[in-house]
Amino acid sequence: MDSSSVLSDEDYDVVSNPGQRSLSSSITDFGHIAAQGVREIPPTEAARATLNTVSLSPTDIQNWVRGVLDSANARNGSNYPHDHRIVRVYLDGVFDVLTAGHMLQLRQAKLAFPSVYLMVGVFSDESCQQHGTQPKFPHVERCELLRHCRWVDEIVPDAVWTLTDTFVLAKRIDYVALEEGSSVSPEFDKTRLKGYDYFKKLGRVVPTKRILGLAPSSRPLAEPTLSNKVSEGDGQIDVSSGLGKIAIDEQS
Repeated sequence: MDSSSVLSDEDYDVVSNPGQRSLSSSITDFGHIAAQGVREIPPTEAARATLNTVSLSPTDIQNWVRGVLDSANARNGSNYPHDHRIVRVYLDGVFDVLTAGHMLQLRQAKLAFPSVYLMVGVFSDESCQQHGTQPKFPHVERCELLRHCRWVDEIVPDAVWTLTDTFVLAKRIDYVALEEGSSVSPEFDKTRLKGYDYFKKLGRVVPTKRILGLAPSSRPLAEPTLSNKVSEGDGQIDVSSGLGKIAIDEQS
């Protein structure tokens, strides 16, 4: 074996000498390093001709996201990060079943910035039932399917139905990914939208282009249409403190 391929003792400091340095401090040391690119198989000609987003390059996606975020800068003071640090993006859903529409949305979320750590929240069976639907597949299997998706870096099994400051801060989420048009779609659950709308006002929502050409049941918004009625007091967000006061470039 080539000696250059053998790591030094220092490379194993967290594993072999856990008492000398904490895992969190060691991970922090790598915060300036861009995430590794994801190898992507080219789409078929049929997919290129049918689905409008499959041919978008990472540059296309980033330019579009940059334009949307920068245009909102005057309203909320948050714009597209201009360095290449790792950005933590969160996307959630039922994912029952996992479709081409989900995959193409995950791709856009992963490529929204030059270096993205993509976290995917999966609603529990209990949470789905509380909001009027019964998934065909159990929570553990829905999480496992997503674990094998090339775009996903972390599964968040304890996803909350309505995003809050507390949840976003605890998960260290920088941006939330949401398909364009969701806030005006009658298909989308209104309770979930309360959380998304709050973070959109803060400039923390990354838009993903709506995917045209999909079968109706394959669209991300075609997840179970849940109750559109929100009782007074349901899903309220505390806007007096928390994420609204934290600048994106100040997060670790």
